Amino acid sequence: MRNYITIEREYGAGGAEIARRLAQELHIACYGEEILEKAAESLQVSVSRIRRYEEHICSSLLYSVVMLEKARTSDPDQMLRDGYWVIAEQRAIRSLADKGPAVFLGHCACEALKDYSGVLRVFVKAPIDVRKNRCIEEYGMNPLEAENIIHKNDTTRASYYAINTTARWKRDENYDVVLDSALLGIEGCVSELKKLAQCF
Repeated sequence: MRNYITIEREYGAGGAEIARRLAQELHIACYGEEILEKAAESLQVSVSRIRRYEEHICSSLLYSVVMLEKARTSDPDQMLRDGYWVIAEQRAIRSLADKGPAVFLGHCACEALKDYSGVLRVFVKAPIDVRKNRCIEEYGMNPLEAENIIHKNDTTRASYYAINTTARWKRDENYDVVLDSALLGIEGCVSELKKLAQCF
């Protein structure tokens, strides 16, 4: 079985639900928010503060790359927090992976685990109208705001992925499998991933 499954997803595509259900089916851990919590603990800051870093830094990719490079090449005590939280998240993922098999949701876990064996890299997508409907019906979003919120979150995720990998977030070749949750449904995605995870 694949030891680790990393899931990147378009906002509103149902990736979080797929990750949780898959972990339950495989009887392994699922980490999403826990990654932020562990990173925040290591930096002695709040999760909300890290989220603010994400929004600020990911809004400017060039600034992000410069800050991250400074953080990687500086003495730990002198690292700028603007770049160090990215490294803290990657360390948190590796620390959680060392506990055993797991599903990792977002946070560019595929990059953090690139040197680990048994990693299945997944991307979940869906057409914009399907994602809008999910945001309205399941997340309770204002229909007039849903598309803008989707775009903002997708932009942040794409920037974060680029910061960590210097690659494009939606490029199929960056993943082992790309699933359309509108075509397969949530259960269909879980079923396919379960098969793939158990085949290797």
